[in-house]
Parts: sequence; C-alpha cells; structure tokens
Amino acid sequence: MDIVEGSWRVQDKIEEKAGKIGKGKFGRILKMARKPDQDEYKKTLMIVIAGVLLIGGLGFLIFWLWENVPTYFWIGGL
Repeated sequence: MDIVEGSWRVQDKIEEKAGKIGKGKFGRILKMARKPDQDEYKKTLMIVIAGVLLIGGLGFLIFWLWENVPTYFWIGGL
C-alpha cells in the first residue's frame, strides 16, 4: 500500500465521522441547545460556586476531624 493511498483512507474516515456530527442520538439535543443569557449564566455560576465551596468545606471538615479527633481520644486514654 502506498503512503498516499493510506493517507486518503485516513482522510476519508475522518470526513465520514465529521459528517455524522449532529445526527443520531445527540443530534436533536444539539439542535435544541442554545446559548444562555447573562442572567441565566450568572445564576448557574453562583450555584456551581456554592456547590464547590460546600463540598470543599465538607471535605476539609472530614480531613480535619480525621487528623485531630483521634488524638483527643488517645491522649485521654493514657
């Protein structure tokens, strides 16, 4: 097989896959999608930030308890 023929086959496969974008299972969803307005974007951003802070704070609290609480029980038990 010639290198040119191989590159044509690769190019054809890429073009075939690119032609299927927007069709099939997710095509209808992509067609219905729209860009959010500024107010909707700000609300979504605030909810995401609150969720990240809440989960991060909970993770830090669990880490702090894991590191510090067992020492109180061991010192008191001696």
